Amino acid sequence: MMGFNPRDLRRAMKRMGIKLEEVNAVRVLIELDDGSRLVVSNPQVSIMRMKGQPPMIYVVGDIVKEEPVEEGPEISDEDVALVAEQAGVSVEEARKALEEAGGDIAEAILRLQEDRGMGGQT
Repeated sequence: MMGFNPRDLRRAMKRMGIKLEEVNAVRVLIELDDGSRLVVSNPQVSIMRMKGQPPMIYVVGDIVKEEPVEEGPEISDEDVALVAEQAGVSVEEARKALEEAGGDIAEAILRLQEDRGMGGQT
């Protein structure tokens, strides 16, 4: 099989109006519609530009698929303190209850009160 002379190949591409530029990338991330990502490490990245066409990006490297990570609701320290005070529990218990309740303050307080046998009692 005959190889291409890189110099001749560059000349031919120039005559056809094709420009090739190398990109010094460290890592390439491709986010997929299911929330996962393709991570390309040690990439060799080139952008090919041809007149009248959108640029094309070529990526070569080691590919790993990362599955999406479920993130819980953001729970503030103020919310934790409020739940702890209202339910009469520790900060750790309050934070855990808030996480289990999806950040819902009222639900977290009710759960804690029920767990302590205080549900509906005054």
